[in-house]
Amino acid sequence: PHPSSLFIPSSLTHKKLKLLKNFDSGLGMMTGIAPMNPMMPGLGYVPPPPLPQDLPIVKEIIHCQSCTLFPPNPHLPSPAMRERPPGCKTVFVGGLPENATEALIVEVFGQCGDIIAIRKSKKNFCHIRFTEEFNVDRALFLSGYRMRLGSSTDKKDTGRLHVDFAQARDDLYEWECRQRMFAREERHRRRMEEDRFRPPSPPLIVHYSDHECSQLGDKIKDEAAFAEAVRVLLTWVERGEVNRRNANNFYSMIQSSNSHIRQLMCQKATHEKEMEEAKDKFKSALSGILAQFEQIVSVFHAASKQKAWDHFSKAQRKNLDVWRKQAEEIRNMQNEELMGIRREEEMEMSDDDMEDTHNPDESGPVSQAEALKEENDSLRCQLDAYRNEVELLKQEQGKNQEHTPPQHSEEDTCRQQQLTFLQQALQGMQKQLLKMCEERKQREAEMEKTVEDKHQLESQVKSLKEGLQSLKTLTTHTPQVSNTHTQHMHTLQLVSLSHSSGIISAFLHVHPFGASIEYICSYLQQLNTKINTGEVDALLGRLPCTFRQELTGVGASLEKRWKFCGFEGIMIT
Repeated sequence: PHPSSLFIPSSLTHKKLKLLKNFDSGLGMMTGIAPMNPMMPGLGYVPPPPLPQDLPIVKEIIHCQSCTLFPPNPHLPSPAMRERPPGCKTVFVGGLPENATEALIVEVFGQCGDIIAIRKSKKNFCHIRFTEEFNVDRALFLSGYRMRLGSSTDKKDTGRLHVDFAQARDDLYEWECRQRMFAREERHRRRMEEDRFRPPSPPLIVHYSDHECSQLGDKIKDEAAFAEAVRVLLTWVERGEVNRRNANNFYSMIQSSNSHIRQLMCQKATHEKEMEEAKDKFKSALSGILAQFEQIVSVFHAASKQKAWDHFSKAQRKNLDVWRKQAEEIRNMQNEELMGIRREEEMEMSDDDMEDTHNPDESGPVSQAEALKEENDSLRCQLDAYRNEVELLKQEQGKNQEHTPPQHSEEDTCRQQQLTFLQQALQGMQKQLLKMCEERKQREAEMEKTVEDKHQLESQVKSLKEGLQSLKTLTTHTPQVSNTHTQHMHTLQLVSLSHSSGIISAFLHVHPFGASIEYICSYLQQLNTKINTGEVDALLGRLPCTFRQELTGVGASLEKRWKFCGFEGIMIT
């Protein structure tokens, strides 16, 4: 760096540039302009257009009043230059003759533009600050010139100029001010754009008063002003305008709003009626159009028969064939559209029927069986419809093969493809029907099994209740005979085992992989020491719907385990 008071430390410059990284560093600078000869005639303050990069620059001898500038050797490489600072208006000029004065510097560099200040050093260099940035580009053109004062050949009167960019605080400050001004203008422009495209604010809602309340009551009853009046009423209620004094007024307005629901429902019904009428009108019009298409297609088919076909020329036959294909394509498209409308109506009707006939209380196996029957009936109907359509297509294909000439191979292939598609659909429907029948049989078998399990459980519960009742009756009388005593002990054991079955169910429910009979007995003996393994095994065997025995392991590790299966029957039901 060149020593001068105009220079700024590099750290301070980097900090300022980091703060201004969002701004364009090229604003206000004439970058990309090649050096130019300041002695060219007509050169003013406005810079000329940029020169092409490949155009060679010719430097000539410049004669001034006090000195002469000789151009450098064009074959020598250009001297190294520093990067241009933002907003640079100051240049460093080195290599001045020792006898050069400030007036001489003004005479040479004043031709490049108006000079604001010159700071000359005793070491043959100076700093020149111009009024505009493009003046710096003109001054850089003089870099490399050899200056000679008058006609003297003394060493103190000659020197080779070196012009380079210089960093000045004043230039950086002005550039920052300009960037801030541009930023303010950009923010103002964006704010104006946002204000222009921002939607208008909603109208202000007046505060509650008796006069406004009476007017609002009349507006609510008016159909045209209802929407605005309801918005005002909602705002008043949200603001908390309701109190004991005006509660009756608010109640009457809310009541008027509720009465408007009837009008809305009537409007909806009229619109739905208009829509249905429009649909019926559209369907009738589409049916008429399809009938006319059918007539046109039948005309083409009649013309393609042998009686009339032989009388047409080759070109006429070709046109008739093309027209027939186009008419059939359009006819098929319209027919598909009409069929789609009808299918949608049928689906809507079926949905309405399902909503009407659906009863949430009938969610048991009987309702499932009825639903399966209805689904099977619908599948059978669809199957019959596909069969009829296939037979009709086969009949039409046979008729067309009898009456149409051999040129209609494309139509035959199309019909054959339709036949194959319908046959595939028919096979798929048959498979689906068989699958549904099998599922129905399986579900019926599962339902029968669950019913049997239910009856068995009911009988067991009944027997347990009878044993408990007999136990209660026996406790009221003293035992007379040993048989009565043994019967009493047996009943007591049954009751204890019935209680144990609930404990075993809870125990096995928390052991999803099952448990051995010894493990279960060890758990029950902590509650009752008189329980043995045989009684528990017999109890589990008497309840097959609640407990199930499985074999686990391989070889020597084979083990019998009991599992709880009481919820499986409930899930199937």
